[in-house]
Amino acid sequence: MRLSDRIDVAMSQAIQAGQSVAAPARLAAALTYAVTPGGARIRPTILLSVAMACGDDRPALADAAGVALELIHSASLVHDDLPCFDDADTRRGKPALHRAFSEPLAVLAGDSMIVMGFQILARAARHAPDRAIALIDVLATRTGMPFGICAGQGWESEAQIDLAAYHRAKTGALFIAATQMGAIAAGQDGEPWIELGDRIGEAFQVADDLRDALCDATELGKPAGQDDLHGRPNAVAQLGVHGAVARFDDILAAAISSIPACPGEAALAQMVRAYADRLVPAVARSAVPGE
Repeated sequence: MRLSDRIDVAMSQAIQAGQSVAAPARLAAALTYAVTPGGARIRPTILLSVAMACGDDRPALADAAGVALELIHSASLVHDDLPCFDDADTRRGKPALHRAFSEPLAVLAGDSMIVMGFQILARAARHAPDRAIALIDVLATRTGMPFGICAGQGWESEAQIDLAAYHRAKTGALFIAATQMGAIAAGQDGEPWIELGDRIGEAFQVADDLRDALCDATELGKPAGQDDLHGRPNAVAQLGVHGAVARFDDILAAAISSIPACPGEAALAQMVRAYADRLVPAVARSAVPGE
């Protein structure tokens, strides 16, 4: 089964488990809306790719970890789009959830997905209890305070922003979770995989800055120019397009070099490079001499 199919099946099963005849119909529909279509599903893809590189001896646990991570990410998008944060009208080429269902249902859907993510890991613990406990700990660390995506959002309310801490929490946290959780699900120590996740997250942030600056809303499937609109620090403003592309390439090379020794090291490096090539918009590459 292709990774994308494996992720979609696991996600569909998870969402269905959170719905029943007795569930509030509009909130149940909002949950489906929040994860469909699923976008690139890059975080669970990285997680499962790491698990496979490490042997993937508990695939059901790895699937649960991938779903839990994607649910946390999806919840963060729903909350980010709310008027109290980005006030975005669109997401993934359709109305943002709060526009389609209302702000209260968007808050509840996001909250429900966060709870569901941890519940899925708890229920998968029978496959390997010690690993599941470690997975829950990593996901909580990279979701909350002081090192998770909640901290990342919190930095935007500070008068002075620690740029490295801001990017590592807001964007990098769930990529670090992806690499650590993939290794843990396969029975490996998660600590050596932190650097890879950190590098991938940093590269993704630079690529996202390039897309926000150079692409339009149709290409992005969400509002463009948000960094300038909200006065956020970004790589394009600091380095220019050429500098941001060069920075991306340097980070990518460091990410691949940081992959710990494992049976599937070569295949994992190929996957990281292939995904990275899709992240940087073509217009950014074409603007760089020699590209």
